[in-house]
Amino acid sequence: MPLTPRHAAATHVGRVRQSNEDRFYADEGAGIFVVADGMGGHAAGEVAAEIASTLIGKRLSAAADTSEMAELATALEAAIAEADQRILDRARGDPACSGMGTTVTALCTRPDSYVVGHVGDSRAYRLRDGRLERITRDHTLVQQEVDRGTLTDEQARTHPRSNILTRALGIAGGLEIDVYHGILEPGDRILLATDGLTTMLPDSEIAAILDSAADAATSAEMLIERANASGGIDNTTVIVIDLLEPAS
Repeated sequence: MPLTPRHAAATHVGRVRQSNEDRFYADEGAGIFVVADGMGGHAAGEVAAEIASTLIGKRLSAAADTSEMAELATALEAAIAEADQRILDRARGDPACSGMGTTVTALCTRPDSYVVGHVGDSRAYRLRDGRLERITRDHTLVQQEVDRGTLTDEQARTHPRSNILTRALGIAGGLEIDVYHGILEPGDRILLATDGLTTMLPDSEIAAILDSAADAATSAEMLIERANASGGIDNTTVIVIDLLEPAS
């Protein structure tokens, strides 16, 4: 049976930063959702994140009629690559934007499946039957250490170098994009989040919040509140998407 996405999004500057360099895009009707976490300072990070989230979102919304997942994945990769080039061009042409970049995690849903495109350390998760699965893999130095077995996930989360990226949009020298596919079931809850959430809260707490909240809006509000209560050292952006069966 075709599933219908219902979403809620929230973003907050946090308790330390003076500006919010996170951006998001949500087109529920097209099943398109994007989060981006900009970097570069002096407002350049928010420029990169705005370029990425808006360009990717609009390109994918325009491809909303694409039903073949392979075609949708190709469109997603092309959109991310185009955003990367747009950010590089802007940085080269505007000294105020030199060195800017951004993460991006983009989700496209279809009646019974999804595809995610991912660069950086924002994340996508799926909650199913009370169990949280991390869909994406961080592109960070500490994630490489986790993969080698020299750090645990919890040690990586609190490591002083946890924010050092190995991949991002706007970094010259070639772009590698991770693409993930999966099946959706009724009752699935998907979370897209910037690292302002995941550096503040362990996956176990994120899972508990997602599992206990009655709806997407309550989930999003609770996640932002808990991230800030735990320190709020960074901007935090979340999109929560519930996959619902059509009303009979």
